[in-house]
Amino acid sequence: MATKKSSGAAARGGNQGLLPWLGIAAIIILLDQFTKVLIVGWMQHGDSREVWSFFNIVRAHNTGAAFSFLAGAGGWQRWFFVGLGAVATVFIVYMLRQHGNQKLFAWALTLILGGAIGNVIDRLVHGYVVDFLDFHWAFLSGIFPGGHFPAFNVADCAISVGAVLLILDEILRVRRGG
Repeated sequence: MATKKSSGAAARGGNQGLLPWLGIAAIIILLDQFTKVLIVGWMQHGDSREVWSFFNIVRAHNTGAAFSFLAGAGGWQRWFFVGLGAVATVFIVYMLRQHGNQKLFAWALTLILGGAIGNVIDRLVHGYVVDFLDFHWAFLSGIFPGGHFPAFNVADCAISVGAVLLILDEILRVRRGG
């Protein structure tokens, strides 16, 4: 009987530990969607405004994944990426519930969760992801047309930082020997 109470208390504690992470993910989603609403309301598709010599605000539509992977696939990729985002969301929430006390790992997952949901919302609402941050440098010309790194958004930033934190967490875990 004591075991059932303990596991029930642990489950409740897990849910309480989950809520702050979900709150942070919600803030990322709101920030991402707010910035995209501003861009969609302010610019037409293809517009570009120079901010600095190496940075523009643009309005780009990405029907694919990172670096426009599968962008020209004919439309099926929209639902594939929505499904992938849904599966990732369920898995990440499960992992946060199990490991919410591991701060670096939980931060990584939370950033990825917020970014993934932000981009899934775009795919559901628009059929594409709205990108608007355009960095360009001459030294990138050999890799990207005109030296323009592919345009991205707040959700992409969160996913990228989350991925870096996930790698860092794994490196630190291996160094600790556990």
